[in-house]
Amino acid sequence: MFQRPELNQILSLYGRMVAAGEWRDYAISALRDAAVFSIFRRAAEQPLYRIEKRPKLRNRQGQYVVVGMDGQILKRGHDLRMVLRVLERKLIRAVD
Repeated sequence: MFQRPELNQILSLYGRMVAAGEWRDYAISALRDAAVFSIFRRAAEQPLYRIEKRPKLRNRQGQYVVVGMDGQILKRGHDLRMVLRVLERKLIRAVD
């Protein structure tokens, strides 16, 4: 499962995106070999993004991964904060 500091980082980003009106719901799954935090625009849809923690990949590519709706890996790494930056870029917009 996710540890408390990891969940704090994820939920901090989630809260900012909810405030911006981008995301509306989430789900947490504890699988045998992974923990998954799924992010939804609406509860009845497929998840927009999945943040996965796979401890078996800790010494290889990194245990954290962000997966898009189409199954494409957007970012993978050892540091959760760096992996989540790919989603924070969606929060930055030009102001008119």
